[in-house]
Amino acid sequence: MASKKTSSVAVVMGSDSDMEVMKSCVETLCEFGIEPIVRIISAHRTPDAAAEFADNAAKNGIKVIIAAAGMAAHLAGAIAGRTTLPVIGVPLISAGGLGGIDALLSTIQMPPGVPVATMATGAAGAKNAAILAVQILALTDEQLREKLADFKKTQREKVIQKDSSLRQV
Repeated sequence: MASKKTSSVAVVMGSDSDMEVMKSCVETLCEFGIEPIVRIISAHRTPDAAAEFADNAAKNGIKVIIAAAGMAAHLAGAIAGRTTLPVIGVPLISAGGLGGIDALLSTIQMPPGVPVATMATGAAGAKNAAILAVQILALTDEQLREKLADFKKTQREKVIQKDSSLRQV
């Protein structure tokens, strides 16, 4: 019998079409040494699976949940309503939607007591969701804190290098 995969971060999305955008989230987590659990769970089409996932996430070793969805984008809120774990929402732009504003408003407008940390729409939001998850985990993980410090240093050096190359023109 195969053992069940465990990870401290789960990335869930409402549809397989969301994977194109969420790929940057998964890749960023992997760059920090975190191989996330990745699932397709719909708040509307598989509400029982969404509830079961949220209800058992902590028991399964998950510490942070990243939930991505477009249009009505209820996935992050539906999960946040059933767990005490931090939930990071990534609103996605859908072909039949309103350019992502529908998903953004749906994700960000949570009632008091049911927080969802909401990122920007699209790939930038997906990457930032991964980095925020790492920051949350780094509160109790020295190795992740060091990796984050290196990441920030590298980002700073890239900007300085780009600025310097402009001044040479």
